Amino acid sequence: MRKVVSSPFISLDGVVQSPDQWQFAFDAEMGAALGKALETADTILMGRVTFTEWAGYWPTVTSGEDAGFAKWINESPKYVVSSTLDSVEDWANSTLINGDLPAAIEKLKAGEGKDITVAGSPTLVRSLLEMDLLDELVLLIHPVVAGEGRKKLFKDDAALKKLELVSAEPTSSGVIIATYRPMR
Repeated sequence: MRKVVSSPFISLDGVVQSPDQWQFAFDAEMGAALGKALETADTILMGRVTFTEWAGYWPTVTSGEDAGFAKWINESPKYVVSSTLDSVEDWANSTLINGDLPAAIEKLKAGEGKDITVAGSPTLVRSLLEMDLLDELVLLIHPVVAGEGRKKLFKDDAALKKLELVSAEPTSSGVIIATYRPMR
């Protein structure tokens, strides 16, 4: 069975929004971890905000250092979770999920293919974790306090959720790559 995996950049204070504003280094170990995530996944799951931000950008990237990722994401099947979008036809290979999320995720997991990666979408990650639909959370924990005014991965009033540490690896820039699995 396929796994649903999320691998966000996160600050020490839990911020996941706009890592380009607080991420001070990107090292080879982080690149290798993200490369592995792409190699082991062939399907993308995202929320409305990430979809609307990315759909206007990634299809236009055809050269430069981001061309490899652009090719991968543009050619991969994308599933967009939203109760407000009417269509996701603007980006090739995109399908809208606007009904029963657990049923849709279970159908995706039971299908053929590699893992399913969650792109961005902290609200979706929270929902998946709350509904026991997320199989692995790989946090790239940056040694920085990003500060107020940015979206955090978990809300202050989040319900208790126990996770099991599978692995933790520090990188040369001080980032810790920590892999967790929800305890079920």
